[in-house]
Amino acid sequence: MKQKEKEVATLRQNQEEFTKEFEYNSFLYKELEEAKLKTEELQELEELYETLNNIEEIQERLSGAVSLLNTEEVGISDQLHTVKSNVSRIASFSKALKELEARIESVYIELDDIGGTLHTELESLEADPGKLQEVSQRLELLNTLQAKHGVSSIAALIAIRDELEEKVQKTASLTTDIESLDQEIEKIKTKLDKVALLIHGKRKKALPKLVKELETILSDLGMANATFKAAVTMEEAYLANGKEVLEFLFSANKGGNYGLLKKVASGGELSRIMIAIKAILSRYTQLPTIIFDEIDTGVSGEVAHKMADLMKAMSENLQVFSITHLPQIAAKGAHHYKVFKEDSKNTTVTQLKLLSKEERVKEIAEMIGGKDISEAALSHAASLLDH
Repeated sequence: MKQKEKEVATLRQNQEEFTKEFEYNSFLYKELEEAKLKTEELQELEELYETLNNIEEIQERLSGAVSLLNTEEVGISDQLHTVKSNVSRIASFSKALKELEARIESVYIELDDIGGTLHTELESLEADPGKLQEVSQRLELLNTLQAKHGVSSIAALIAIRDELEEKVQKTASLTTDIESLDQEIEKIKTKLDKVALLIHGKRKKALPKLVKELETILSDLGMANATFKAAVTMEEAYLANGKEVLEFLFSANKGGNYGLLKKVASGGELSRIMIAIKAILSRYTQLPTIIFDEIDTGVSGEVAHKMADLMKAMSENLQVFSITHLPQIAAKGAHHYKVFKEDSKNTTVTQLKLLSKEERVKEIAEMIGGKDISEAALSHAASLLDH
């Protein structure tokens, strides 16, 4: 659903942007489309315009050329024919004259063809003011369009026309695409609502059991009067794990007011509540490892022993790490690593060391009595480890 909503949002943004330019793009596209552009048209029109615009001079020059070629007795064709006849009479006298005759024949044939072409061109010419005006207007239109779009060829105008057509069509199709995606999203929401309702029912059923188990564990951890009020409420928003909001209220004392857990619980209470929650959830979630980073903050004495026992019980089903400064909790560990820092070549390096049995006793004794380790502290540490 999130993916589809993202797609719709993108389309709506595009639609908003395209719509601003839609009318202008439509106008430009229609203008270019109605122009019926052809790639080579400009060159052809320019040639036709030059011809029609200078037709009188062209006719005059062509007529003069035809006259020079074909005037009887003094025309170039007649003169060349006379030359050809004279050489033909003596061509048999030598190879050179024979070759010269052939060359003259070739020139004569070419000149005759040129004469025919000149005559055809002259016959095809006809003054046409209407056509000239039409060509002139067409050229003016094409030049205006080129200047308007900042290009110098019809091919470039055609490319712009095709690009505008794509934009116009895309804008027109966006509405259909958005409507289609909206329908898909509604179908997905229908499925999600069914799943969310199923999850909601299961959560409502499980919540009393969770509260009861929490209160039982907290009672063992020295919070005998701790109680919770919890409820899940369905909301409109879709979240990663459902459609509801969990309201979790807490009271540490009998007759006390309930308040949000994070606001009314002390540091020590939060530590005990957190380990209780983790202890319960670890029975339902396949966790390979869980790490408690000073979860014992704010607790001591017998409560620390109880928390240690809880961690020990959890370690039967999963691997438990506990970062701690409390000897009661450290002593319950099956293995101990000491984390410490050393200075090496102007650099501080963090070290991690697995402790032997003797080193474990010494470290726990230090946690009990400080750096000056007494025999009593060592004895107490050994006793803790044995239990």
